[in-house]
Amino acid sequence: MAIRDLLFLLADVWMITVGFTFGWKFIRNYGNYLLGLEWIIVATSGTNFLVYALLGADEDSPMYTAAHFLDAFSRSVGITLILVLGLMGVTHRYKPSKATDVGVFAFAAVVGLFLQLFGEQLGLSLAIFYVVVNVLTTLFLVYFAKRLWAIGARGPAVVAGLATAAAFVIAATYDFVRIPGDDEARTLFYIAALSTWGFQMCAYYVGYRALHAHNEAAGGAPEQRARTRVAGA
Repeated sequence: MAIRDLLFLLADVWMITVGFTFGWKFIRNYGNYLLGLEWIIVATSGTNFLVYALLGADEDSPMYTAAHFLDAFSRSVGITLILVLGLMGVTHRYKPSKATDVGVFAFAAVVGLFLQLFGEQLGLSLAIFYVVVNVLTTLFLVYFAKRLWAIGARGPAVVAGLATAAAFVIAATYDFVRIPGDDEARTLFYIAALSTWGFQMCAYYVGYRALHAHNEAAGGAPEQRARTRVAGA
C-alpha cells in the first residue's frame, strides 16, 4: 500500500471517529440533535467512503451514489444551515423544537437528493453555490470564535478559528483546484479534506462545551447572588 493511500485511510478513520464520538456527545450531554446527528451523518459518509475505497468499487456501486448524496447533503445544508442553528444553542441560547429538528433534516435530504440528481446539469452554478453558502457559514463561525475569545476561552477560540480557516480553504478549492501531483482519485486533496473536517468537528465541540459552561455559570449567577443576600440578611 502506498504511503498516500495509508494517509488517506488514517485521515478517514480520524474523521469517522471524531464524527461518531462527538456526535453522540452532543446528543447525550447537551440534547443538541442538530449538531449530534449532523456529526453522525458526516461520520457515516466517511464510513461509506472508506468501504468504497477498500473494496475498490466503481461508479456503478450504490456506495458511489450514497457518497454523492451525503456529500451534497452536508455541503449544501448540513455543515452550513444545520451547523449554524446548532451552534446558536450556545451563542443565542436557541432551542429548536423537535419539529424544527425534523424539518431541517428533511429539507437537507430533499436538497441533497435534488443536487445529487441534477448536480451535473447545474455545473459551475452548483460549485459557486457551495462556495457562497460556505462563505456565509464562515462569517458566523468567525463570530463563534470571537464569542469564545470574549469569554476568555482563548485556546478553544484559536482552535475554532484555525479549523474554520482550514475548512474554508478546502471548501473554496474543492471544485476548482487540483493539487499538483495528485492522482485521478484526488487522494492528496481528500487526505487534507478529511483531516480538516475531523479537526473542524472536534474544534466546534470543544468550543460549544466552553460556551455552554460559561452560559450555565452566568445563568446561575443571579440566583446564587440572591441566595447570598438572603443568607446575609
